[in-house]
Amino acid sequence: MLSKVAERLYWTARYIERVENTARLVSVYDKLLFDLPKDINIGWYNLVILNSATDLFEDRYKNQDERNVVKFMLSDDTNPSSMLSALKMVRENIRTSRDVVPVETWELINEVYLYAKNNIQLGINRSRRHDYLSEVIKGCQMLSGLLYGTMNHDAGWQFMKIGRDLERADMTTRLLDAGAFGLLQANGDASVNLRQIVWGNVLRSASAYMSYRRTVKAAVYGPDVANFMLEDPHFPRAFNFCLLQIDVAAAKLPKNDAVRKVIKAIKPDALKIEQDTDLGQSFHDHLNDLQVQLGELHEAVAETWFPVS
Repeated sequence: MLSKVAERLYWTARYIERVENTARLVSVYDKLLFDLPKDINIGWYNLVILNSATDLFEDRYKNQDERNVVKFMLSDDTNPSSMLSALKMVRENIRTSRDVVPVETWELINEVYLYAKNNIQLGINRSRRHDYLSEVIKGCQMLSGLLYGTMNHDAGWQFMKIGRDLERADMTTRLLDAGAFGLLQANGDASVNLRQIVWGNVLRSASAYMSYRRTVKAAVYGPDVANFMLEDPHFPRAFNFCLLQIDVAAAKLPKNDAVRKVIKAIKPDALKIEQDTDLGQSFHDHLNDLQVQLGELHEAVAETWFPVS
């Protein structure tokens, strides 16, 4: 397989996952702010902070209000990680890889892209936001299901798996950071009910609520949520599961030593989390370290299999 084809497949999967995760993040934040008491000061600008995009946002917008943040996250073409920007990149990568992906993929990505682009105001305005984002999420899941069910599970598929799970692991750290950061803003004396609301929304944003309850067999509790989402080896959006799947995919590709070495150095369980006080600054730093290590993993993948000509 040509390295450029492998790279396009890798980024196709990353961008599909990024579109879905951005939609999930905005949707769950919308629900979270609706559920929180009015005296809790958690603003939309947190989403920009958690996506490490403060400079880019402030270059474009003066006000840090809901409309500007949602527009920046969903439709801003100056934001390379916005939902529409990522969808555009999915479409372009599939267009240039049509000889190695199922024929139906091109038709489906066009349907999802045109729906998202033509109805973007439904996402920016609050009244229909949930319905709009749900349709985008369903479109991404259909696209992923089509690729999984009809594409050869050869080297190209392994690159897609690596891209998907790397992007997914990164978003899992950001969802956890969103919950912890929100509670820090609400002050350290947040009530048990408030903590359950926040961490329950974190689980729902990853469609992890029922899996968490089946695995942990207890009520929603912040440290248990953090440990489940970081360390569980069976839930598909848990950081550890994603890491294991990346390693499985890398093992099926040639010249994988450097990549697998980086994978093995990433330790999602490096921080001991037993009580609510463990979800403060040290937890934020731990999540940030994991994000940096995922960046190093991406660099290792690129240097190994996508050399610059």
